[in-house]
Amino acid sequence: MTDLLELPIATLAQKVRRGEVSAAEVAEATIAAILRDDDRLGAYLTRSFDELRARAIQLDLRRAQGEQLGPLAGVPIGVKDAFATKGVATTCASRILVGPGGRPWIPPYDAAAVTRLLAADAMIAGKCNMDEFAMGSSTENSAFFPARNPWDDSRTPGGSSGGSAVSVAAGMTPGALGSDTGGSVRQPAAFTGVVGVKPTYGRVSRYGLVAFASSLDVVSPFARDVRSAALLTEAIAGHDPRDSTSADRPVGTYVAACERPLAGLRVGVPSQYFAAGIDPDVEASVRGALDQLASRGATLVPVSLPHTEHAVAVYYVLAAAEASSNLSRFDGVRFGARVASGGLDELYERTRGQGFGAEVKRRVVLGAYVLSHGYYDAYYLQAQRVRTLIARDFDAAFVDVDVIAAPTTPTPAFKLGDKIDDPLTMYLSDVYTLPASLAGLPAMSVPVAPTPATDARPSLPVGLQLIAPAFDEEALFRAGAAVERIVSG
Repeated sequence: MTDLLELPIATLAQKVRRGEVSAAEVAEATIAAILRDDDRLGAYLTRSFDELRARAIQLDLRRAQGEQLGPLAGVPIGVKDAFATKGVATTCASRILVGPGGRPWIPPYDAAAVTRLLAADAMIAGKCNMDEFAMGSSTENSAFFPARNPWDDSRTPGGSSGGSAVSVAAGMTPGALGSDTGGSVRQPAAFTGVVGVKPTYGRVSRYGLVAFASSLDVVSPFARDVRSAALLTEAIAGHDPRDSTSADRPVGTYVAACERPLAGLRVGVPSQYFAAGIDPDVEASVRGALDQLASRGATLVPVSLPHTEHAVAVYYVLAAAEASSNLSRFDGVRFGARVASGGLDELYERTRGQGFGAEVKRRVVLGAYVLSHGYYDAYYLQAQRVRTLIARDFDAAFVDVDVIAAPTTPTPAFKLGDKIDDPLTMYLSDVYTLPASLAGLPAMSVPVAPTPATDARPSLPVGLQLIAPAFDEEALFRAGAAVERIVSG
């Protein structure tokens, strides 16, 4: 029955709607797949098997009573543990959200994206592993255990949404929900050989997503193919008055955009994304895919994004500043962990000292520093100015092209432990994903030809990143589906 989970999402949902397979059968296949692989790969922090079975029974009963089920009927979805899920633990992979007696925080409500998945009749398989509070690029910053790459379990699946990527790549679920702040969906998608989509900032409600950097966080789906990712994006997108940054704009027909022809598409190729430091095999794979796009009717146009080189510095100033503010709510007073102490200051100090991991502490301290008196103008305001310049680079490029194409990451997946003690090297893993995040643009990682196997490493996935103008997800899915057709055919 695990073959059910290899079907495209629309096909699986159609089978459930028609009664060709029951939601209960899909649920059992999902449970079997998780039990088969998750102890080795560490994709899940919470397995919601009881809830999954109950949901499947409910869906099957509704169908038996003649009700037409939704577009995600019976589709199991893994959910990053940064999303509130009613009645199911949410920890953000942090000990600070695990209270006395090891009891995790149980939200009394669902995040908006989870609500929309359920409204489309999806099923939630569990809560996926992640870097603590989404701060990291390897899932090694999880307070509990790292996730592992299904292609080679000695390697990282990327982060921070690494568990969600593993759930899809290993065939535990056909789709998953993550969040992308600086590349946290696109980078693990590239490392594990799946599709990861970051919609335009504001396209999907952030209500119920535990905030890391509020001007950058974007709710983002994973799937094994572009059309499935388009279907998930359609399901979760749309205005939500509970999120003040949610855009009140109509949602496009993303699945239909996947069928649009490639001919006439203008694809920008930025030289800055093929600079020193890129792995030769990654560059060869991406350039090979671009050449095939050109041979099938696309026009490749050289473009320049000159402020790309500043993206890492800008991101780690702004994201850390916002994190230091957002994480101040975790104080040991209202919920989560609380370390006994003699006074309020000591309560804060001991609770946060024991509850937060090293990377979270590093970013909170950095953020407090750049926001402090005497440094605010020099660092935070200057970073905001350069962020504007990065966005203007994209605006200028999109005058001449429909989408921009580049590598998603400079290297394939690296080994667990290789970069965890070198924060700067780890931060550079996101060098190609950060600019689109800073500009608030929609972007996608699509698998292209993997690296060749050598004595030094096995064959590993490579992702091609596509970036489109703001709120033009149709262009993104049109281009992504074209890449997928070329690679698969």
